[in-house]
Amino acid sequence: QVQLVESGGGLVQAGGSLRLSCAASGRTFSAHMAWFRQLSGKEREFVAAIRWNYYTTYYADSVKGRFTISGDNAKNTVYLQMNSLKPEDTAVYYCALDRYGIGLRGTNSYDYWGQGTQVTVSS
Repeated sequence: QVQLVESGGGLVQAGGSLRLSCAASGRTFSAHMAWFRQLSGKEREFVAAIRWNYYTTYYADSVKGRFTISGDNAKNTVYLQMNSLKPEDTAVYYCALDRYGIGLRGTNSYDYWGQGTQVTVSS
């Protein structure tokens, strides 16, 4: 059984930084891993993804230049370095694993999800 375990969320002031980590336990393969976020009552939205083929990265426009995704394919581990945080970045952040690489920015193609970690940015 595969589980994604996230860590690194917390409370930070606007302009500060946080680093999220996510590691997959259990045997699996993946084409790419990603981070999504969700506010209460809203749809889960794409934040960033990394394809293991050439370690290509993708970002939502709202975080480009502030967030950096990285990871290790062999360990199915992904990180999200978040700098210059804004109050509107406040959300529950989820990591996700897509075994076959069918999608990227949509939630439907991801096979496994973490439990979520809360990020709160105060103004």
